[in-house]
Amino acid sequence: MEIAVIGTGYVGLVTGVCFADLGNNVFCIDTDKEKIERLSQGEIPIYEPRLFEMVRENSERGRLHFTTSLKEGIEKAEAIFIAVGTPSGPNGEADLSQVENVAMEIARHLDHNAVVVNKSTVPVGTGNLVARLIAENTVHHPEVTVVSNPEFLREGAAIFDFMNPDRVVIGTDSDTAGAEIAQLYRPLNCPIIITDILSAEMIKYSSNAFLATEISFINEIANICELVGADINEVVHGMGLDKRINPAFLNAGVGYGGSCFPKDTLALVNIADNVGYNFKVLNSVIEVNARQRFRVIDKLLTEFRDLSGKRVAVWGLSFKPNTDDIREAPATDVIIKLLEMGAEVSAYDPVAGENTQKILPDIEYASDSYGAVKGAVALLIMTEWNEFKQADIKKIKGLMASPIIIDGRNIYHPREMRELGFTYYGIGR
Repeated sequence: MEIAVIGTGYVGLVTGVCFADLGNNVFCIDTDKEKIERLSQGEIPIYEPRLFEMVRENSERGRLHFTTSLKEGIEKAEAIFIAVGTPSGPNGEADLSQVENVAMEIARHLDHNAVVVNKSTVPVGTGNLVARLIAENTVHHPEVTVVSNPEFLREGAAIFDFMNPDRVVIGTDSDTAGAEIAQLYRPLNCPIIITDILSAEMIKYSSNAFLATEISFINEIANICELVGADINEVVHGMGLDKRINPAFLNAGVGYGGSCFPKDTLALVNIADNVGYNFKVLNSVIEVNARQRFRVIDKLLTEFRDLSGKRVAVWGLSFKPNTDDIREAPATDVIIKLLEMGAEVSAYDPVAGENTQKILPDIEYASDSYGAVKGAVALLIMTEWNEFKQADIKKIKGLMASPIIIDGRNIYHPREMRELGFTYYGIGR
């Protein structure tokens, strides 16, 4: 099939590359000229496992193309995927300006029948909005059907998730368009749910809100565990053996971040507010998460009343491992707070240091994990990168000014760390 994907962020680029890998002819479109030039030369602007190899392979095979021209990109497209950003507005609402602009551009240039697919995370009713904008501004008057096809990709595992989905959700009022988009996903051998557009849009927000709720819930349980002397890992193990409970997101720590959960929970609260419903549970989820990231500083202050002039090491700057994305990363807020308290910060992340340096230029960036801890009075672990799990603990102890580890991701075992001479703090342990 001839496919156009508008937007080359995480979702758009992964979607385009994977569809090309499945044998389709794909044009990826973006207004960022520099990004398109880099992609055309095989340079990947984001860190995502396997993405570089798949871009190169499918470009060489002539199935993947990059352009800044929407007119060129949709010239032969049978399916046009909208995958642009929908950032949070001042009140948590999703900013749809990019989606609206794309819809208007499609209306101006599309001269043949096609299916327009909303891949961006958008509020309930956006599919109808896009359909109306295209209909009201069309120049050539083709037959256009708008479909909702929300994404469920995890950064750091986006290629795997696209190729091995739990389900594909397609929202449409057209049996023909639904079947056409479903056919694109048939090679993946996964459940395909075809429903109405409004329900498809709601499925996306509801899924992310539920996962965010799990994270905040288990962090509240972890905080209680600390007060009563229980171990959150043992509690989660016992909970997870219940077939009704999926333990995948029951990992206590410093909370969620990234481009999806913070934005989507706020957007769903805004959707509820707009229809006069007070979403108390989700408001509490957001509040708990905002507070949870600072638990590591609370623990640090039990060792030092005053952080002025003290060197504190931070391992992990991305919001999760296997990505260089620092959007809403807990480490960012923690570092800002440490600087406000007068601490000197040395940080290390395998891939996210360059991105963090753009917003936090006044801290020290180490070239490896051991360089970050040299002379530090404490180490804060904010991202569970595998290389941190395999670090030489004895070497770390020898490099630090005082052997204090505050493990915001529970990657070490408390008893083992204490036997090695560390003052160790986990979350809920």
